Amino acid sequence: MTAQEAQWLDRIISAEDLQVLFQPIVDARQQAIYGYEALIRGPRSSPLHSPLRLFEVATQAGLLVELDLLCRRLAIRRFAELGLPNLLFLNVMPLTIVERDFQEGLTLGFIRESGLPAKRVVIELTEHVPIHDYQLMRQAVAHYRDMGFQVALDDLGAGHSSLRHWSELRPDFVKLDRHFISGIDQEPAKREFLRSILDVARSLDCQLIAEGVETAAEHLCLWELDRGLALFQGFYFARPSAEPPLELHMRLPAAEPLASPAGRTTRSICQAIEAVTPDCAIPALAERFRQQPALRCVAVVDNGKPVAVVRRSGFLTLFTNPFSHSLYAKRPVLDVADPKSLIASASTPLDVLSQQLTDSHDIEQEDFVIVNDDGEYLGMGNIVDLLREITAIQVRQARHANPLTGLPGNILINETLSRYLNVGEGVAAAYVDLDNFKAFNDAYGYARGDHMIISLSRLLQAQVDSVGGFIGHIGGDDFMMLLPLAHWEKVCQDILQHMAVMAPGFYEDEDRKRGGIRIENRQGVVSFFPFVSVSIAVKPIAPGARCKALDVAAELSELKKQAKKVPGNSLFVERRCRNAASAKP
Repeated sequence: MTAQEAQWLDRIISAEDLQVLFQPIVDARQQAIYGYEALIRGPRSSPLHSPLRLFEVATQAGLLVELDLLCRRLAIRRFAELGLPNLLFLNVMPLTIVERDFQEGLTLGFIRESGLPAKRVVIELTEHVPIHDYQLMRQAVAHYRDMGFQVALDDLGAGHSSLRHWSELRPDFVKLDRHFISGIDQEPAKREFLRSILDVARSLDCQLIAEGVETAAEHLCLWELDRGLALFQGFYFARPSAEPPLELHMRLPAAEPLASPAGRTTRSICQAIEAVTPDCAIPALAERFRQQPALRCVAVVDNGKPVAVVRRSGFLTLFTNPFSHSLYAKRPVLDVADPKSLIASASTPLDVLSQQLTDSHDIEQEDFVIVNDDGEYLGMGNIVDLLREITAIQVRQARHANPLTGLPGNILINETLSRYLNVGEGVAAAYVDLDNFKAFNDAYGYARGDHMIISLSRLLQAQVDSVGGFIGHIGGDDFMMLLPLAHWEKVCQDILQHMAVMAPGFYEDEDRKRGGIRIENRQGVVSFFPFVSVSIAVKPIAPGARCKALDVAAELSELKKQAKKVPGNSLFVERRCRNAASAKP
């Protein structure tokens, strides 16, 4: 820190001479601005114009807390003055929230002065200094949440920001460092890293924000990689500005119906390999193959549409003859290209693509062309990458499946529900539970009890599959269904009616005649328990509704308690309960 910088810092703080800029965070689901991150710049004419140098000097001068609080107050005031919509992401130093602000509630005072509700402010913890006391930081974060704020973790993977921060603080949002976003369309390793991070985010019910998106290719790759990732920030959308736009002035790729929530599409294995035109000279392509040893296949594209491919192995054999160079020197590449190649749509689910490749007996090569829905060239795919993706999906599904029914377990249920919510597609979440099952299990033994659970799972799966929904096994006799809004009620009523017919068949003749079983309860008193029945609690979620998977699960648990209060097969929707028509055996 120079003497000049120290003088400038004192002048900046005393005169509050800072410029506040805002950069939009966009929501690809809603095609709208989700919020704004407030950014600070020093005076343009000063040596402290750069925020990095500004905060470095403040740290050296022992004025970091004072500068951070000033930045916070100015950002909140300017956000309110501009009348910006939705959320304000407010950069905050961890050091300040465990010192003065934690004790005095300064941020809450700042937003009250500006008329902003706390629920519109996200405390974004920056990575400039390490966190030493996690217990104190957890208390501070809980303090902010109690006041209504949300919490974000900035620049995951950079500086001091680490997975431990995420694990300890459980933020509502995590911003992925721009290093992992830059060039992601060209680097498969970054895509693998992001998939792992998305898995963690879903399991923790946390929203991921991709920072540093600068090109259309990066954005499209991120969007198609996983529709659960829908929040983006970067120069591609808008640069930081003193007066940012109130609306999004660009059209983002539209969200497609979520036919298979757990599935991934062909775009996830797409490599953006530069194509050649039909008139490309053969020597030029030969030189490209020599300079890029890993390049296996190149598409030939005419007016944006793929017409053929040139495969490395066959192409380079043309030059084994000493006269090959003179023979092919002036010929266009189309003369030696192969017009036979599988062309796959980027929106095709991977399992469907795998079946297409299996059925294409005349396709013996491992590379294929990937196009968009208009048939325009996007890149190349490889069978090895496809098999790796499908294997990883199958292994993960098997690892998290319920061992009795083979249905997806709790982790996959939570991830799938989160994906529905993130995409913004309306869905009806239904909690299914058996009534009087414990008494049946005690009377007939666990083997008969398991048989009943398996039978119920098959009934549920058949009904859910008929409308393209999702079914998971929470555990025991509890299941979760995710159903299309147009079909959920019919599916539930059909399940109740089928169960009314099925239930008597699980009992012995004597118990079937009396309509249930007599068995001692936990207090040693003989009680009568009617046939097992099904209680279903349903929460319809409107398209675009903003809610979290854990909140939905908690509400369904309460709704289930209401459903079980009704004797027999019952359906409980929000606060309305309806008995299913029971069929007598």
